[in-house]
Amino acid sequence: MGWFKRIKEGITTETHQKKETPDGLWYKCPKCKRIITTEEHQQNSHCCVNCNYHSRIGSKEYFELLFDNNTFTELDANMTSLDPLKFSDKKKYTDRVKSMQKNTGLKDAVRTAHGKLKGETVVIASMDFKFIGGSMGSVVGEKIARAIDYSRENKHPMIIISKSGGARMMEAAISLMQLAKTSAKLAQLGKAGLPYISLCTDPTFGGATASFSMLGDMNIAEPNALIGFAGPRVVKETIGKDLPEGFQTSEFLQEHGFIDMIIDRKELKEKLAQLFRIIKK
Repeated sequence: MGWFKRIKEGITTETHQKKETPDGLWYKCPKCKRIITTEEHQQNSHCCVNCNYHSRIGSKEYFELLFDNNTFTELDANMTSLDPLKFSDKKKYTDRVKSMQKNTGLKDAVRTAHGKLKGETVVIASMDFKFIGGSMGSVVGEKIARAIDYSRENKHPMIIISKSGGARMMEAAISLMQLAKTSAKLAQLGKAGLPYISLCTDPTFGGATASFSMLGDMNIAEPNALIGFAGPRVVKETIGKDLPEGFQTSEFLQEHGFIDMIIDRKELKEKLAQLFRIIKK
């Protein structure tokens, strides 16, 4: 018999076998639907090569992007949340934290570190949305506050990369206290004459927007990032009116004076180095 055989339903090959495609080899852009290899997507700073859609990334990717040779020293790496309110919804808060730590490999929703950026030592605090929606609990506030202290004591510039849904409901008022604490620490940093740049990424909402995310000497954002206090749906229902096109995007906020500059992720490292040189003058 030849390399094929004819059957009632059609023609099929005897030699053909379905090959399983390993997970994670391909990336499909959620905006333009272009499919490229994951490797190509990563090499393009996790931006679509066709439409430049900026995918959400976390502290690992930002540290790789910004620190020279991905070399840095992490601060307070093992700090984890307690459960002072004994909170429970569908599961205990302690169980939720342990589950997120196991699934994400993170201790909480922010990582802080210091290292070289274009040869100059900087301190970076980068939030992770995949850890309970980047919510601000006591650990987030404390780690950012300690990173600001380290920046002030060692006279290094400070960068905070925001990606947050807001306060962490499981910690209630303790979470809200972090807004005042981080804002006060940034005021001390300002009095010391040290530059602070805030980078707002998609999404930046709630308590982050109401505190450290909007207190930079320069407030910058990635393209098409959603930034605000309450989400568009809540705002629309509250005021009972249709919202302007592009409401709460970084482009809309820059046009109305809330954002100083929008920087493409592929240019972020170079632009940050330039901004620090300008601010220090």
